[in-house]
Amino acid sequence: MGRSGSGIETRIVHAARRRFLLEGIDGASLRAIARDAKTSIGMVYYYYPAKDDLFLAVVEEIYVALLGDLESRLDRARPVRERIRLLYERLGALSEDEKQVLRLVIREALTSPDRLESLIERFQRGHLPLIFQLVKDGTGEGVFRKDLPISLILGALMAIGGPAQLMLGVAERYLPGKSVPRAPERALALVDVLFTGIGAARPRRR
Repeated sequence: MGRSGSGIETRIVHAARRRFLLEGIDGASLRAIARDAKTSIGMVYYYYPAKDDLFLAVVEEIYVALLGDLESRLDRARPVRERIRLLYERLGALSEDEKQVLRLVIREALTSPDRLESLIERFQRGHLPLIFQLVKDGTGEGVFRKDLPISLILGALMAIGGPAQLMLGVAERYLPGKSVPRAPERALALVDVLFTGIGAARPRRR
């Protein structure tokens, strides 16, 4: 995906991101992207022979930095619970650019099987092995239940830390007072939810 490049490449990628978000990848015009980037369509084709190459470059520009953060936070030298907290904390602190690209990734993954396959192929060389290793370590160390399928643990881990953080981040603007904790406190609370659930403790029967 993508390559380090000149100012022209950067302008093309940024113009493509804006157009893709507004019009979708299939609906966006490469001529309009070239015009927005203040270059020629020939230069767009020179750097990105296909529109999907340009889509992947849009993703890659943001993903590389995010992946570096995740690699640091999910270092195996850290305890499993700390790695989960740091993962949730980072997901709760996505920048506006990261959120834009995430929306684009989700939309295209849901509407284009070919783009979904390309994204999965990239993520298999990126954050997915880090998450799988986290689950494997957590199961091996007894942090997670050994009787649960790894796929179920993985689903719960990511559902609580991913969509929940994003939704709470949006809700933070609209809910009154301090009903939504700030991102670092949210991460701690979500780790607690992951391990203890949200059900109230029931009194023991005598």
